[in-house]
Amino acid sequence: MSTHDRSTRTPARRFGLTLVAGALVLACVPSPAVAGHAPGRAAVTLQRDVNALLATGATGVLAEVSAGPRPVTARAGVADPATRRPIAWDAKHRIESTTKSFVATVVLQLAGEGTVGLDDPVDRWLPGLVGTEVTVRQLLGHTSGLPDYADDVPLGQATTAEEFDRERFRTYSPGQLVAMAMRHPPVFAPGQGWSYSNTNYVLAGMIIEKVTGAPWEQAVHERIIEPLGLTGTVIPGTSVYLPSPRLAAYQRLRPGDRPVDVSTRVSGHADASIISTPGDVNRFLRALLGGKLLPPLQLTEMQTTVRAEPFEAVWDEPGYGLGLMKRRLPCGGWVWFHGGGWWNAITDNAVTPDGRRAVTVAIASSLDPGQDPTAQAKASAALIDHALCGER
Repeated sequence: MSTHDRSTRTPARRFGLTLVAGALVLACVPSPAVAGHAPGRAAVTLQRDVNALLATGATGVLAEVSAGPRPVTARAGVADPATRRPIAWDAKHRIESTTKSFVATVVLQLAGEGTVGLDDPVDRWLPGLVGTEVTVRQLLGHTSGLPDYADDVPLGQATTAEEFDRERFRTYSPGQLVAMAMRHPPVFAPGQGWSYSNTNYVLAGMIIEKVTGAPWEQAVHERIIEPLGLTGTVIPGTSVYLPSPRLAAYQRLRPGDRPVDVSTRVSGHADASIISTPGDVNRFLRALLGGKLLPPLQLTEMQTTVRAEPFEAVWDEPGYGLGLMKRRLPCGGWVWFHGGGWWNAITDNAVTPDGRRAVTVAIASSLDPGQDPTAQAKASAALIDHALCGER
């Protein structure tokens, strides 16, 4: 869902940022330090920040900083509270709306090949679904004004373990989700504002299928996952299970209820369904910003941002491009990112503009509905800032 929906009320929205976030087993694998750090300092700092993030209300945290041939990694907590197993270094996690960066990359590759135009009306490829004025570019940049289907999905509205169990296996086709959204009026006229909507990326996935003749999952696999060797990355389709080794997320639906394994559930579609690892997400982001996945023109299009006003209380000068966000670091300069989160599975990440340094953190939050997520969000942001800036 969101870059994220870090609201800890019942998670009805999937956003793609970091507004929320997420003494158990603590461990760290010493690795060569990130450039700019003294030897070993990066590992010590990362472990400290992972421990601090765990303490804000999480059952497990796994982070990786990539800036050379070997990563700096840290973990804290357990992989699954039910088994108390330690977190595997290659644990898989639902990355939710980070999926959008993968999907936008494929659409931009198709644009670079001349197969689809960013300013094509969506109606050219998907007649009759959303009218004639919404463009492909507006889908990728959340400037379409289309309502968000995630506000109406019954799973997102579950408030008891029984409701969650009833809905966790229910699947919807992309067309059904779009129809669900289109029951509502537009948020604004196409191109006249910015509003995060998962419906945009469901439609983007449908366009990929219409243009290529194959499911969007196949396009992402053939164009990104396989070429980059992302062996820990899975697109689960209708499977509800998180593959092993996993970083499982649990949540109480109401205070006092038993925690429910909320990682066993259906995913979204092209908006939020990919399962991956911090290392794989870093490899993807570094390849993307390093110019290995898109020609210069299309990468420039991706990085052309509009003001993302809802996040100005969280980030310094946040902007949203085409499936990619930017913000200023406290040490100066920009970073690019696209987080994700739903049902206590949270992913935060960032990559430097040259693609040389990236950090991703997977969080199995344990916050209950109604708990304030601010401390967790700040701890996650501090981890990323320290990893990319160093301590000053």
